[in-house]
Order: sequence, then C-alpha cells, then structure tokens
Amino acid sequence: MSIQPNEEYILTFLKKLLDTPSPSGFTAQAMKLVEQEASSLGVTLSWNQKGGAILEVEGEDTSRTLGLSAHVDTLGAMVRAVRSDGTLRLTSVGGFMMNSIENEYCVIHTRSGKTYTGTILSTHPSVHVYSDARDFKRSEDHMEVRIDELVDSKDDVLKLGISVGDFVSFDSRAVITESGFVKSRHIDDKASVSALFGLLESMKREGWKPKYNLKFLISNYEEVGHGAAYIPSDIDEMIAVDMGCIGDDLSCKETDVSICAKDSSGPYDYDMTSKLIELAQAEGIPYAVDIYPHYGSDASAALSAGNNIRAALIGPGVHASHAMERTHKQAIFNTTKLLAAYVKA
Repeated sequence: MSIQPNEEYILTFLKKLLDTPSPSGFTAQAMKLVEQEASSLGVTLSWNQKGGAILEVEGEDTSRTLGLSAHVDTLGAMVRAVRSDGTLRLTSVGGFMMNSIENEYCVIHTRSGKTYTGTILSTHPSVHVYSDARDFKRSEDHMEVRIDELVDSKDDVLKLGISVGDFVSFDSRAVITESGFVKSRHIDDKASVSALFGLLESMKREGWKPKYNLKFLISNYEEVGHGAAYIPSDIDEMIAVDMGCIGDDLSCKETDVSICAKDSSGPYDYDMTSKLIELAQAEGIPYAVDIYPHYGSDASAALSAGNNIRAALIGPGVHASHAMERTHKQAIFNTTKLLAAYVKA
C-alpha cells in the first residue's frame, strides 16, 4: 500500500532549508537544521569527518543496508581578492554560468561570524557608462561584489573584517506559489533532502518500517565532486536522490520523478533502475527515464571512490538547473512515494 506524504511538513522543511545559506564547505547552519529535524523524528544521527550526516533506521530484515543520499550543499562563491576600489573579486564554488548570478543579492560571511550584504555585478554594469555593457563577457574575471557598506578602498573593506577565503552565498529568493511551484535557487538538492525527510516523517506518523536497514547520507560536498566518496561499509546498494534535468532530448517534467539510467560517470545499475521503473508504473507515479551527459551524483562519487556497491539515481524534475530553478511540489511528493515503494519492496 502506497504512503501519503505529509505535504505541509515537506514544504515547510524545504522552505527552511532554502532560506539557509549552505555553499559547499560552509554548511554547518543547514546541517544544524538537519540534526534538529532528525531529533524531532527520533532518528539516530551521526557525523562523518567532513561534517556530513548519517541517519539510521532499522529494517524488518537487518541482514542488508540500503543507502539513500541527498546533498544539502549548494553553489556559491568565495572571496578571491579585495580590490583597490573596495569591491570583491570572486571564485566560484561549484559549476554555474556567471551570467546566472549577475545582479543577484548575496551575503558575505566573515570568519568572525559577522555578515555583510552585497550585489554581484559585471565590472561593466551600466549601458549608460560602458559601450560594451551588453556584450561584455560574463566570466569570473569580469564579475565583482558591490558591498553595501561605505567603502572606497581595500583598507576600508579589510577594516570590516572581510578577507580572502570568506564565503559568499547567493540569496535563494525561495517562493512556493499557490499553483504548487517551488521556485528558488538551490532546489538542487534541497528538494531531495526534504523528500527524504518526508519519508522519515511518514515512517513515524504511519508506523511502518522499511524491509532492510536504511542509512540516509546527507552530504555536504556534492557540488564539488566528493560528497559521498566515503560511505559506511555496511551499505550494499545506494540510491542518490538528486534533481532531474529538463530540456532538449529529455522527457522529464516538473511534476515527474526522474529516473536516470546514465550520467557522465556511466550507466547506473540495470536491475535497480528497472525495479524503480516497475514500481513507478505499479504505483501510478509519474516518472521519466532520461540520460544526463553533463551530470554527476553522490552515487557516482561513491562508485568512483571504489565502494563495493550497486547504485541508482532518482529525483524531482527541476527546470533551469544551476540557475533560477523551479520544480513542482508534486515532483517532490512523487519522489517520496517512489522511495517508500522501493524501501518497502
């Protein structure tokens, strides 16, 4: 019998995550939310050495362990240099187009804990001043942060406590519309984290157990390639829960669960992928099977690191990934339903 996800719970937790800055390498605040939520559900949590969370649920049969992963880390930036005019030069954290962050509001996080707001701009930001403003190449060297403080020099900025290596987070601008769309930065992969917690909440509320032991891996370095390079040795198979892509040659929609048969690391496990497809069909869950040539996941990181597992990849369909993303709440709920069907089977 299929579960009924607690829609209000999932969306409330998702909004909290989206509103919490967590670029790769700077995820402590978001991980605190994960820890608090796990505690409220009575789920055992431990930490790996990188600050990733491992949540454990005992199954009816304890002879096997299934890993389910999602990542809380997001795209972001760091201060590369403080310029003589009081602006900041950036270095990117994760892979995104520079034009996707142009004119975005941001927060600079100093190591003392103080924060400052700013705006990310091209160094030729005005058509009234620069003749090439429209065509000026949006590259890392041509972008800067305008700080919302009275600064005119490098010394002015340094006196604020801002320095090289400070993290810069992008405002998520998270909105959940009346029509059910979630539009925000960083839906990748906070929507999947909320889907996993929807699964945990259902277990507690409806009083059911998975067939086998579960270990939920909430990773914090996926966007830079090594989020789940380490996984607990008792995991036999793993499902990475990450966003599904939408676009040319892809059939996934914003209401679908994406089942990825192959990404840039190669094909995922044939039997696991087939089982996911069969379960989606049997449960009447909208889904799409796609190939993602420019994509890697926590599961591919685990495989590349030499872990002796088989792996699959699913997640909610997300439009405009690594830019201003959008999905529909049904895709997140459907992801929770498919995961429940799999862990019960």
